[in-house]
Amino acid sequence: MTPAVWFVLAIVLVALAFDFINGFHDAANSIATVVSTRVLSPSAAVVWAAAFNFIAVFLFGTAVAKTMGKGLVDLAVVDATVILAGLIGAIVWDLITWWLGLPTSSSHALIGGYGGAAVAKAGFTALLFPGKWISTLAFIVIAPVMGLTLALVLTVALSWALRRSLPRRVDRVFRVLQLGSAAAYSLGHGSNDAQKTMGIIVGLLVAEQRVLTDFPVPALHLTDAGVVPAWVIVACGAAMGLGTMSGGWRIVKTMGQRLTKLTPFGGFCAETSGAITLFIASHFGIPVSTTHTITGAISGVGAAHRLSAVRWGVAGRIVWAWMLTIPAAAGIAGVAYLALRALI
Repeated sequence: MTPAVWFVLAIVLVALAFDFINGFHDAANSIATVVSTRVLSPSAAVVWAAAFNFIAVFLFGTAVAKTMGKGLVDLAVVDATVILAGLIGAIVWDLITWWLGLPTSSSHALIGGYGGAAVAKAGFTALLFPGKWISTLAFIVIAPVMGLTLALVLTVALSWALRRSLPRRVDRVFRVLQLGSAAAYSLGHGSNDAQKTMGIIVGLLVAEQRVLTDFPVPALHLTDAGVVPAWVIVACGAAMGLGTMSGGWRIVKTMGQRLTKLTPFGGFCAETSGAITLFIASHFGIPVSTTHTITGAISGVGAAHRLSAVRWGVAGRIVWAWMLTIPAAAGIAGVAYLALRALI
């Protein structure tokens, strides 16, 4: 194989590494509530979440992957170096925020990194703006508000419906129901987050077909960024599932313990509301943040009891990290692109 082919294949592996990091960085989104309520042990929770992360890639189509592959950046300016720089920007920002225990969005880190690398190469005309950028940026606000609103309404409605029930019985029933809501949220996580890397890999292979023309593996010969082959779906789902199984305990502590105090009842309401939000976004091909969604839902559960139940100072730190994610990942990716162009 030529060095160029090796370079493209190596970037595919880097993309799968990002999916793995996405899994352990965002594992908290899937398991923080079920761990903090002691419904599942940490080890059982990550296996539970990982299984449904993987299953999700076969159930929800590839609308989000198509948005990432051809809806945000002009494929005419995309090459292997742009993709690699974008992944570097996303991975570096994910690792920084993981170390700080901040539940930021891997999704927006990848979007910011991809866009930042493309802009470093060809200027802002490389972005297909407005296109899918409007809905993607709008859902930075809509997703957490939607999660918060649904969780608040569900918490109030169920509290009223169960007002005559014994607290001990309610707790016992919702310990069982929370297994289902945790599974649903993990399905939502897998349906949205794993697809983003699928789109990046497909975009890379379509952009570099001239390099892969003589490569003897037909599965790598892609000409349409709107078609996601089965091997990409399976590889991304498996990488995210394995990443989720590795945990992400710093972020679990922030999400499950420091934001508000959760019970199995509250955990069920938060996960169910978050799952509904993610299912809707995935259906319409909008790459949203699972982190933003579950943070809003957890805050909604706390606010349904009383506003002081939510530690708004912690929530404020999280929101600042959200706002910084796209520009920070874009900046890191832009610098990475310039460095790679000087070296390659």
